[in-house]
Amino acid sequence: MQRATTKLRKLLQDSGIIMAPGAYDCLTARIIQNAGFGAVYMTGAGTSVATLGYPDLALATMSEMVGNAADIAATVDVPVIADADTGYGGILNIQRTIRQYQRAGVAAVHIEDQEFPKRCGHLDNKRVIGIDEMVGKIKAAVDARTDDDFVIIVRTDALAVTGWDDTMRRCEAFTRAGADVLFVEAIRSHEEAEQVVASVELPLLYNYVETGKSPLFTARELEQLGFKLVIYPASALLTVSKVVAVLMEELKAKGTTAHLVDNMISLHQCFELMGLSEMLATDENYSAAAMEAGR
Repeated sequence: MQRATTKLRKLLQDSGIIMAPGAYDCLTARIIQNAGFGAVYMTGAGTSVATLGYPDLALATMSEMVGNAADIAATVDVPVIADADTGYGGILNIQRTIRQYQRAGVAAVHIEDQEFPKRCGHLDNKRVIGIDEMVGKIKAAVDARTDDDFVIIVRTDALAVTGWDDTMRRCEAFTRAGADVLFVEAIRSHEEAEQVVASVELPLLYNYVETGKSPLFTARELEQLGFKLVIYPASALLTVSKVVAVLMEELKAKGTTAHLVDNMISLHQCFELMGLSEMLATDENYSAAAMEAGR
């Protein structure tokens, strides 16, 4: 079977934009794959909120993030792109982070130039480290990978902190340091999106965050602008949060969900999402009766 890293490299080389909706657990990852998307994005914000019970304020550790990424990567056959925050420390930490994510089976990670503790890229009052320090982290990440197809995406949050000129200096320096894809966070307008594409040589990632700071371009519009990859980190998380809240309000008020059954899939369908029939067939193949029949 083709490695996930090789699959993603091929997608980056092929024509068309890569759409990677955000999964915060195995169920959302499988739903994304079943919908026909060619990649899954493991959202750091979603992992922090849904798995750990914290807002996106750098409270998730490397091992917690890698653990969730490993579970998601084992659940789907499409490449998984994972949030790796700031790399969880200095040079040695970032090299360990890259090795651990590779072992987890993901195809790519993105690392960012925020100071620790970082925060969601669409929150205010972020701080960024110096260009030279980030260049060192990128080079360390590149040197740590043992699979040349493993994709290293480098994110800069400088646009909202130090402005356009510094952002462009960072993009140039990060390209020279060995980044495979660049991710300029919190682009604020169509004009800025055009300028970023015109100024950057590497493939570009766009972060589509509903209720965030960036315009909500369609995938077709982003492709026409020149972006190669778009992630939707919060779409499932924000939708589920609202839907479940409404469900619980209804249950509390009426003492039943019978009137909402048409909005639900069946329990059997839920299990089928995660491979029920295939697993039962495998179990049957190794049953005593099957073993006896095979003799």
